[in-house]
Amino acid sequence: MKNTIKVERARNNMTQAELADKVKVSRQTINAIETGKFIPSTLLAFKIAHVLQVSIDAVFRLEDCDW
Repeated sequence: MKNTIKVERARNNMTQAELADKVKVSRQTINAIETGKFIPSTLLAFKIAHVLQVSIDAVFRLEDCDW
């Protein structure tokens, strides 16, 4: 799963730590999601999109799916 969290954070002048605080996770979790090492739960994905003020599909994209 690809994401645009880093880009959207920059548009909102927000650090990883600030986003993490707003969605109640660690900065390390945000970093892991941004780098593709961790796929967030649906609820966390919606929280991130809400805080970044974009739709969930603007932040998260499924790529190379076989379905």
